[in-house]
Amino acid sequence: MSRKVLVLGEVRDGTLRNVSFEAIGAAKLASQEGEVMGVLLGENVQPLANELIQYGADRVVVVEDEKLKQYTSDSFSQALFAVIEQENPDVILFGHTALGKDLSPRIASRLKSGLISDATAVEEIAGNLIFTRPIYSGKAFEKKMITDGLVFATIRPNNIQPLLKDESRSGEVSILSTQIKDLRTIIKEVVRKTSKGVDLSEAKVVVAGGRGVKSKEGFEPLKELAQVLDGAVGASRGACDADFCDYSLQIGQTGKVVTPDLYIACGISGAIQHLAGMSNSKIIVAINKDPEANIFQVADYGIVGDLFEVVPMLIEEFAAVKQ
Repeated sequence: MSRKVLVLGEVRDGTLRNVSFEAIGAAKLASQEGEVMGVLLGENVQPLANELIQYGADRVVVVEDEKLKQYTSDSFSQALFAVIEQENPDVILFGHTALGKDLSPRIASRLKSGLISDATAVEEIAGNLIFTRPIYSGKAFEKKMITDGLVFATIRPNNIQPLLKDESRSGEVSILSTQIKDLRTIIKEVVRKTSKGVDLSEAKVVVAGGRGVKSKEGFEPLKELAQVLDGAVGASRGACDADFCDYSLQIGQTGKVVTPDLYIACGISGAIQHLAGMSNSKIIVAINKDPEANIFQVADYGIVGDLFEVVPMLIEEFAAVKQ
């Protein structure tokens, strides 16, 4: 079925987040014969428009303004609503990120539209779009469909395969001018507590530590292993509560939800709250001294042993393979 699909490209530190390309992949599934339109909001973001086209967008609309330099729901909702009014899309897709989770309900409310959040798959059946999303902390899945009006959904990172990048693709890039006014929030300074490197929510490999790591220093071999695997470091709430690491690394029901290709759990018991944030990982490897630890119930591979002995051996083996 032919549809016009609007996809918000999310920019962080001057680059497009991978979930933007995954959302374009979902848009192609939603409208194989229609038009996929990328949207970029920010300051000096026009140079990124061609990358969206290379990943499958047919054209891109750009809204640039100094008030969009840092994200606020006030400024971005005004800019995005101006694009929606001009383009009148049939489907809107965001990434299910901190930005998407904040902005999408605001836009949906203003449009008087429903919202399907945290979708992990999309398919078309009998002319209707069917979205799959996890419920009950990932223990079950439901399929949802909007039968009338605008289709609006957010896409969980690392679940829908992006299209292969095609540098030969070309498309129209247009600039939309709109007035952003009456802002109630102004960002004066951004202080980041997260470490540099791979974004945890989009990482293909995650090495996570729990209370079994024992200290801040205990996270060092985990960081080294993550670096060797080009991955990111995460943590259980227990490790964060014990002040072994910052809460920005927390994975679980009250932290980040991750779905990497490989999840290595080190010294994590496997509390249900933690499993809610990582149980949908494609491959789970658990390292724990306790053979009865709950984490082994969801693991594809289990290693019963001391993580401080096992992790260095993994680092050595992976490093040798990469050379």
